[in-house]
Amino acid sequence: MYTCCCTFSLYLAYYLRYDFIIPEDVQIERWESLIWFIPFELLLLYMFGQFNGLLSYFRLPDLYRIFSAFTIASTTLLFLWFLFGGNYVPPRGVILADYILSILSITIFRVALRIYRERFLNSKSHTHTAQRVAIIGAGDVGATLVADLLMRRSLGMRPIIFLDDNRKKIGSHIHGIPVVGTPDNLEAIKNAYMIDKVILALPSSASQRIRKITESARALNIKAELVPSWHDIASGRIKASRIRSVELEDILGREPVKLDSEHIRDLLKSKSVLVTGAGGSIGSELCRQIAAKTPNKLILVEQSEGQLFQIEQELIEDGYKGIIFAVVADILDEPRMNHIFKQYQPSIVFHAAAHKHVPMMEYQPHEAIKNNVLGTDILTRLAAKFHVERFVFISTDKAINPTNVMGATKRMAEIITQSNQCLPDNKTNFMAVRFGNVLGSSGSVIPIFKKQIAAGGPITVTHPEVTRYFMTIPEAVGLVLQCATQGNGGEIFILDMGQPMKIVDVARQLAELSGFKPEVDIEIKYVGLRPGEKLFEELLYNKEEVTSTNHPRILRLKSQPQAHAAIQATATWIRDDLYHFSANDLKKRLQDFVPEYSPFIDQ
Repeated sequence: MYTCCCTFSLYLAYYLRYDFIIPEDVQIERWESLIWFIPFELLLLYMFGQFNGLLSYFRLPDLYRIFSAFTIASTTLLFLWFLFGGNYVPPRGVILADYILSILSITIFRVALRIYRERFLNSKSHTHTAQRVAIIGAGDVGATLVADLLMRRSLGMRPIIFLDDNRKKIGSHIHGIPVVGTPDNLEAIKNAYMIDKVILALPSSASQRIRKITESARALNIKAELVPSWHDIASGRIKASRIRSVELEDILGREPVKLDSEHIRDLLKSKSVLVTGAGGSIGSELCRQIAAKTPNKLILVEQSEGQLFQIEQELIEDGYKGIIFAVVADILDEPRMNHIFKQYQPSIVFHAAAHKHVPMMEYQPHEAIKNNVLGTDILTRLAAKFHVERFVFISTDKAINPTNVMGATKRMAEIITQSNQCLPDNKTNFMAVRFGNVLGSSGSVIPIFKKQIAAGGPITVTHPEVTRYFMTIPEAVGLVLQCATQGNGGEIFILDMGQPMKIVDVARQLAELSGFKPEVDIEIKYVGLRPGEKLFEELLYNKEEVTSTNHPRILRLKSQPQAHAAIQATATWIRDDLYHFSANDLKKRLQDFVPEYSPFIDQ
């Protein structure tokens, strides 16, 4: 195809130069030019990647490459013309005409192929079955989405109109699709354009707007879906057409977290970073975000080989194979962990491994204490032994005035982490970070509610007044990394979780997102508080004081670390005498170390 276009262009250029009456000697010159100049142009097109892509996929970068190839070809020809005084090369008029005609002919051919594929070939089997789609948001994301949908008709979605809150855009066209109104007129627009679906191409910060439009669409029996984030689209990781359902986190109304990414990158760049619990909800997201900050090594420590394999493969697929070291290990196996620290020499450790399920740990306090307390003690001692620069312990708001075993063990782990700061000749900055529930984690209430809704109900809530703090996993992990840049050792950081939400309100919103009317289409059933469960969570003890940091969503606790010798005596007791106690006696003993703990004693 390129050969035909180049030959046609050079051939026609001679005709234009000589007003379609070409002298005989010039005709010979024309054939000689075709023999050597066409291969030269084709070589340049090959060098600019025009032989690698599919001809019908044509975009602005392709036009730039075609323009560059023929600019070099024509410039070279003009240079030869001046070098040889006009001998052996075509006339300047032919060179100029060929330059213009070659670019035009190839561009027109490529555009025609794209139009044929998009408008006719791909749409033949989908025109009658494709959903008629309204795109809400006539910005960069919306434009990218429409271009992707037009190119991929096999997805079965046909963009019909744009809707946008900016009335100045009404009447304009994007990729041939008109902007006809605002989302507030959704009912009239649905009837006028027979819309089957709306796709929201809005920024993640517009949570209230997303919620309002979703509710309006649901009332009109229109399906509402979301595009991926603009960051993922712009980076090329995800196609704009990879739409998804609206989730709870999309409508929570939390402001996006602004992070000092450069400071975080400076902390992690070229460092050896170790993450425990790397296969869990928090641990795996830590691995994703840390890998993107170009560490020298990222050591993934996880007891479950299945979870470890999943996060390892995900990171390899994302291009981080050279820095990933997946290690199956139990943090309670001190010789094994000692070997790992010695082998990889981590500079920074994020300790996310823990037993976190409140009701389950309430009946198995031995395991909670062993894993959460003794595991943390082993890791902090190894961090001090191998002169780790920073050790960050992932804690929880349930460590505040705990009423359950899990919270009490997390509080003990906080105390252990802080106490290591008092060691003589200590070179490690030990710190802990507290935050509440994260949306989408394996142990959170959200997956349980979704499963109950999918089964038709009822949705079980413990108490109508129970509240919890919520944040997304990426948000929490981003702030944990920000805390790591600020700690000087011995601190406990608290993340601003925003306003607490009633769990029953979360259940109602999830039901609505699934197309049900709460307590009409699906029952909400109250089952009572479980052992160790609070009505509300706290982020501070009454006696604790906080100071601000240079990040508005992070607070620093003023607290005095306890003596390390006393803490080690506790750890020794756990190692030697843990299984000499019943569950109830163990909870009472736990209260000796965490006086603010109010245990649930099983009668």
